[in-house]
Amino acid sequence: MDKRERKLPEAFLERMKGMLKEEFEAFLESFGEERAFGLRVNEGKISCEEFEEKVPFPVEKIPWVKNGYFYKEESRPSRCAFYQAGLYYLQEPSAMTPAECLPVEPGEYVLDLCAAPGGKATALGAKLKGQGILAANDISASRARALLRNIELFGIPNVCVLSEPPERLKRVFPEFFHKILLDAPCSGEGMFRKEEALARDWSPEKSEKLSLLQKDLILTAWDMLRPGGMLLYSTCTFAPCEDEGVISHLLSRHPEAEVLPLPEYQGFSKGVPAWGGGEEALCRCVRIFPHKMKGEGHFLALIKKPGAALMDPPAVFREFSGDARKWIDGFFREIGLTSLGGQPFDWSRVEVRGEKVYYLPPAALPLRGLNFLRNGLYLGDLKKNRFEPSQPLALAIRKEEAQRILSLDLHDERLKRYLKGETLEIAPGEAAASKGWHLLCAEGYPLGFGKLVNQVLKNKYPAGWRV
Repeated sequence: MDKRERKLPEAFLERMKGMLKEEFEAFLESFGEERAFGLRVNEGKISCEEFEEKVPFPVEKIPWVKNGYFYKEESRPSRCAFYQAGLYYLQEPSAMTPAECLPVEPGEYVLDLCAAPGGKATALGAKLKGQGILAANDISASRARALLRNIELFGIPNVCVLSEPPERLKRVFPEFFHKILLDAPCSGEGMFRKEEALARDWSPEKSEKLSLLQKDLILTAWDMLRPGGMLLYSTCTFAPCEDEGVISHLLSRHPEAEVLPLPEYQGFSKGVPAWGGGEEALCRCVRIFPHKMKGEGHFLALIKKPGAALMDPPAVFREFSGDARKWIDGFFREIGLTSLGGQPFDWSRVEVRGEKVYYLPPAALPLRGLNFLRNGLYLGDLKKNRFEPSQPLALAIRKEEAQRILSLDLHDERLKRYLKGETLEIAPGEAAASKGWHLLCAEGYPLGFGKLVNQVLKNKYPAGWRV
């Protein structure tokens, strides 16, 4: 037996032979090739054109993702200060496709139902441009915390991060969301090349069991989708029972559902009706195979609910006033901040819980009784007669939104020292002011806060964020 076949379960190989026929050998050859590495640019903070000018390591465009790039493994982009500024997210190239293919518009209510670790959620949030709301959910509290961290790194202010069973969300949000992404838990066959442990743990029985869960999840997601809304279902597996079989199950329960055509790119493969219930609409699904694309395996289907997707009127909040507003406003004035995340700052969306200050999303969610980690942007803390800004606030500020900045060249060694939590020596005239709060930036892109005293920047980069 070929050494590559010894790494893969025999039952898996036999099934793939039957599915791919004459393409099977090419599919098997792909397991001996090096995997592709990708990153997705955060267009909420930087344009692709500017990224290409500034990126300090070689990149190559991903043809089927407009803001996606291949990079070489040795580049180690997570060590670049631009990564800590949230200018890009490291993501497997095929895994970028579902969020790319869900047509999210600013102002919509969007749900990422199984969102951790956040690759797809950050892409959806960037598309909203601070308008509407992104509800990002993961049933695991620990995974939801990792999800929140990535969303904060991307500087997305209009988000609610939840940790609830999908069935419970369905009871609270019937026909509520304009767009839903369901990247379902799956057997991970498409990631066997990337993670050999998935192949060791695989079995046909596990795949069949997961398909039952996926069928429940897609029906739950459908119930939360408002008329005229769209649902993007995806997996990283080749198993027909987890792919076409799940879409077929939805169609059998909801024959009014319309499977929409997806963009066509060289290398994309069509779904196969015979691998589901035989519905011709399954041809509109897309499969990504590693022998045809520079990426791992993926499956996706875009489904529309009949009707008109109406937009809700803007939420009305109470005006925020008092000493707390005076202290927060004093800080904003000190750093010269008038807008946030590309939108005018709305004081009616500020909420104080204990000592912590939050900036609520522009859409109100019925959260009573739900377990959520964050609703909106954590702005900072109220101390005795003053306001201390948070790290998420620093990352939500876009380039040129604040005037009191200290911008360093990407190759300045002080950037590395700042990210380690060290104090920095600042030359006269190098900072925007001689003292006080400053936003430290990597070539204009915010990294975090510091306080300048006697030409020394006191580091306010939180311990939990240091690298």
